[in-house]
Amino acid sequence: MCYTSGMIGKRIVAFDIGDKRIGVAVTDPFNEYALPSETYVRRGSLEEDVGALLSILREKDAGEIVCGLPLNADGTESVQTAKTMRFVEALRARTALPVHLQDERYTTMQARQVQIAGGVRRKDKKKSIDSIAASYILENYLAEKKYGGHV
Repeated sequence: MCYTSGMIGKRIVAFDIGDKRIGVAVTDPFNEYALPSETYVRRGSLEEDVGALLSILREKDAGEIVCGLPLNADGTESVQTAKTMRFVEALRARTALPVHLQDERYTTMQARQVQIAGGVRRKDKKKSIDSIAASYILENYLAEKKYGGHV
């Protein structure tokens, strides 16, 4: 298939929102694949953190946002779910971009397995685990979007 510049659209950016770090993943220019991007270290101020993510969204030319929703293994909400929703609502208040939620269960476990398989050194694991988890969140979102939620 031959791609033209008219086929390239805004990217989808995903966030794995944690208490200390936020993993960032982004789609390729055609919104087909999820790629780990970077890890943002939170500053402690919700407003500052949201502002930093807005800068990342502009830099990545985002058209949509996907935020991982942490749920318990049985699908129920947790304390972390409430913290994440507070962050998501603050983000929604400051952007006109659509913000989607995506179940993030087991994405960190998948990210750890990738790091182990790739031989990532212990001291380097914190640098990439969150962005890898964000890429799994984004990958799951893309699959559900493509296959209508029947993945």
